[in-house]
Amino acid sequence: MKSCRINNLEIGGTAPPRLMGVINVSGESFYLGSYIPITEVHTTAVAMIEQGADMIDIGARSTAPNTQAISGKTEAERIDAALKELDGTGITISVDTMNPGVLEVCLKHDIHAANDISGFVSPAYAKKVADAGLPAFVMATNQQPGDPIGVEATMDSLKEVMLRCEHAGVNEYVLDPGIGIWTPHRSIGDDWELCRNFERFHCFDRPVLAAVSRKTFIGMLLNRDPEDRLPGTLAVTMKLLGKGASIVRVHDVAATRDVMMVYAYLADRV
Repeated sequence: MKSCRINNLEIGGTAPPRLMGVINVSGESFYLGSYIPITEVHTTAVAMIEQGADMIDIGARSTAPNTQAISGKTEAERIDAALKELDGTGITISVDTMNPGVLEVCLKHDIHAANDISGFVSPAYAKKVADAGLPAFVMATNQQPGDPIGVEATMDSLKEVMLRCEHAGVNEYVLDPGIGIWTPHRSIGDDWELCRNFERFHCFDRPVLAAVSRKTFIGMLLNRDPEDRLPGTLAVTMKLLGKGASIVRVHDVAATRDVMMVYAYLADRV
């Protein structure tokens, strides 16, 4: 598997699974426990790194279905304020946005990767990433984020995403199969099938992101609200580590780090 280098962090290849901590400065987030006020961004990020996070993903708008939409201006103002809190810290940072204008604002700060859930559907966005020399996390998307339905459609979508990366000149990237109820046409069954078949996404010879933290498909199975989905999340995370996840994106860094340590120990001893 090819690796992707983000700042000084190697993802994939021979590197161990990596841990990405999530910081949301969006009050619209589906999981209110993940919302971090701007005044607490620095403290939270430092704590996540101390708990074992390898990098931090900063987002300023919710992408969950049926959430309140915000303007690009509001998203830019929020993420600009958050990134100011982290300038000069040396923390490896990705920015979770699919808006080229918001990315332009982010480029004024110490950022190291773009996290695009629209999978470079926007050539303008892809060009900004390429021109800035940024690595990227790119999600399976045909026209709107997470619209492929089923494993085969996701495979086909990731092939197209890779072509977009090649066309844009972005050579360092991590693939995201897009687990989650992104559109009304997707079901929790679709998400469980993506998890069951997660190892198939390694056929592209690229690192693969597992992003399942407290998501709906776990909550629907267990009949739990987002606040009570940590045990289910950790169980799925353990399984996806076994299926080769190169990096996991999580709200709960300390608990996930424990799971990753146990997984590494078992994998080495079995």
